[in-house]
Amino acid sequence: MTRAPWNTKELTVGQLAERSGVAVSALHFYEAKGLIGSRRTAGNQRRYSRDTLRRVAFIRLAQRIGIPLKTIKEALETLPEERTPTRADWARLSAAWRGELDDRIEQLQRLRDDLTDCIGCGCLSLDRCALANQYDRLGDEGPGARRIDTQITRACSPEACRTA
Repeated sequence: MTRAPWNTKELTVGQLAERSGVAVSALHFYEAKGLIGSRRTAGNQRRYSRDTLRRVAFIRLAQRIGIPLKTIKEALETLPEERTPTRADWARLSAAWRGELDDRIEQLQRLRDDLTDCIGCGCLSLDRCALANQYDRLGDEGPGARRIDTQITRACSPEACRTA
């Protein structure tokens, strides 16, 4: 397939797939889920506005960092349909996820740094667990890996988190 000229206002599904690096089937899926839209020609062929490339790239990046499609869709629904989103539109949208991304980064760092140590899961199988989670006291705070999961540790009492 030949690449669409830079000044093409609308792209076929093949051109969109080629330029975005996303399979045609994935584009159809995104459209079925309401993440992107197209218009139909008189011959019932899909045509995508060029700004759909940005939306597809945004969807792919958001998926790569683990943001669920439902959340991505909700975010994209806040963007204007009557015009190409501006830099401010994209900045507002991405700022809404900053806290969630910071949490994910913190959790991944904790996982990287502490996975070989006691994570507070209750197994007590590592030598270190007998000291860090004596008698599985973190089990009193609830289920799961109490020392690694940032969403769980924020929910536990400050004293338990500090002594764990």
